[in-house]
Amino acid sequence: MTNNETFNKHLVINIAKQTLKMHKQQAEVTEYTVSTAKNGFGSQQDSGCTPLGQHIIAKKIGGSEPMNAVFVGRVPTGEVYDAALSTLHPKRDWILSRILWLSGLEEGSNKGSNSQGGCDTYERYIYIHGTPDTEPMGIPLSHGCIRMRNTDIVELFEQVEEGMPVMIVAD
Repeated sequence: MTNNETFNKHLVINIAKQTLKMHKQQAEVTEYTVSTAKNGFGSQQDSGCTPLGQHIIAKKIGGSEPMNAVFVGRVPTGEVYDAALSTLHPKRDWILSRILWLSGLEEGSNKGSNSQGGCDTYERYIYIHGTPDTEPMGIPLSHGCIRMRNTDIVELFEQVEEGMPVMIVAD
């Protein structure tokens, strides 16, 4: 993997198993249940799919925000998610607590464009982020991002760095 000399940790997201594993020096450290895209895997712009391949954590966002902080356009709104807020905005795709913004490393696959158009993970705004605790995990339901429980994303956020390798695999 890219940057293994710099980072002794890396993440592996498995779409078939709906898991995110953090590995440290070839040993599995932690496993989380996640929710990837309802539309399966793929890289094309507007596909609603989770992209495969080698990525890095390009930006960490929200480290000083409270648990369940609401983000719109990667900016905290000042709101904290609860049932009443959910009722006010029933169609919102909630991005909560923390954001790990991913960037693809494979030109024409998850970076830049290819013969079908844009396929850039970063420009598609693909994140690892928190979601309401009422949303199921272990079932593909997102619009392309990797959703996690809020306690899990806050825990993971503290253990990762910008530039850290992330591999997304189909199975």
